[in-house]
Order: sequence, then C-alpha cells, then structure tokens
Amino acid sequence: MIGLYFSGTGNSKYVLEVFLREFDNHSVLFSIEDKNLIEHINNHDEIVFSYPVQYSAVPKILSDFIHSNAGWWKGKKVFVIATMALFSGDGAGVLGRMLKQYGAQITGGLHLQMPDSIADERVLKRSLEKNTQLVNNANRKVVKAVANIKNGKYPQEGLGSLSRLAGFLSQRLWFGYRTGKYSDKLKIDADKCVGCSKCVRICPTENIIMADNKAVGKDKCTVCYRCVNACPKQAITLLGKTVIEQTFIEKYL
Repeated sequence: MIGLYFSGTGNSKYVLEVFLREFDNHSVLFSIEDKNLIEHINNHDEIVFSYPVQYSAVPKILSDFIHSNAGWWKGKKVFVIATMALFSGDGAGVLGRMLKQYGAQITGGLHLQMPDSIADERVLKRSLEKNTQLVNNANRKVVKAVANIKNGKYPQEGLGSLSRLAGFLSQRLWFGYRTGKYSDKLKIDADKCVGCSKCVRICPTENIIMADNKAVGKDKCTVCYRCVNACPKQAITLLGKTVIEQTFIEKYL
C-alpha cells in the first residue's frame, strides 16, 4: 500500500500518516508534488488518497494531477480520505468518481473534520482547545476505520447517491465553479512584505515570484492557503481582506 496526498496546512498529510501507521507501519506516503511519483505508484496496487475538500469539490491542482496522469489509475484499488472544516457531502465520492473514470476501483471513503485553514475569514474559526479536540477525534476515527478495514469492512462515507446530492446542493451548485480554474485573487501587501520568499518556496503551483525583493502573486493559485498561513508578516490574503488567524496542523498536536 502507498499513501498519496495533497495538503495545504498539513491536515490531510497528518491523517494519512496516522492511517498508514495504524495499517502496517511500513507503508510510505508521497505528496502529489513529488516529481518521481510514478515509480512508486507502479509498484503498488493499493492506494490511500488524502486531500482537503474545497466547496465539496477537488482542488484544481489535484484534479489536474488526476487527469494529466490518467494512465496511472487503471486497476488500482483506492481508498479516499477527505478532510474538511465542516461538511462536504461527498468529499470522498467526488475524487473517487474522478479516479474511477480512469479504471480505479474505489474501496471506500472516510470524512474527517479538521481545523479550518482559511486564515482570512472569521467563519469556522474555533478555539485552540476545540481545534485540538477535532484533531484528537479525527485520530480516533482513523484508528477505528483501519481496524474495520483489517476486518474487511471499508467505510463508505461520501460514496452514495444521497451524499452526492448533498455535496452538490450544499456547495458545488453555488461555489463549485471556484475550483474549476485557478484563482488570480491572491493579494500581497507590498508594504508588509519583507522579501523573505517563504511563500515562493512553499507554493505548490509556483504562483508567487519575487520582483524587486517583494513577493508578487500571479494567476495560478489553487487556494491551498499555505502562503497566507505561513507569511511571517501576514502580508498575504485571498478570500478575505485581513488575516484573522494563521493555522498549521502542528499548532494542534
């Protein structure tokens, strides 16, 4: 078994680490940003895929990855873990359907509520204690899921028709278009920016460049919120106008 993930602030990577550790402690995980990923995938028939849901949809960078590597998925058995701030409906299902069209067999799905990573909006902001509890609850749910899988009972969260309808009506119908293309809305305050280039190094789409010792955003943002949460001067915003709280998974461990 191999673990694959895309993660913004670390939630999806973390729960995948817990899953694989519980499963056999020998499985390894890789980011979809790994340039040598194909050789690892070719050597494994079973995959656990972990990712953060955006508007009950798949982030643009991940959907591009799936489609551009269509030949990788045929015959693979895939279990999908979807992390979310509140509710997605069919988070596991929407990625599962994407993989299934290229020949993958979806064995199951698991939904995990995790700390919100949208740093520049007040919606879904929780206390440190509440977010820590969310992570602890997710740990327990993963451990239980793995125990069930070992007994041949794969969780099926987000895979049914009712879940699909819920995901569509609750979010995709209204906001799904936002994941259909990359965003050009990233804003960087040049007065606050100190030119540390941390945002440049961690951006998964190379959407940020340095110009005259200042960070500048382009038009290929996948809304992962890494840069907004990591900027030491809170100079970057995306959906909101002011950074409310910066979060990474390490804050709650």
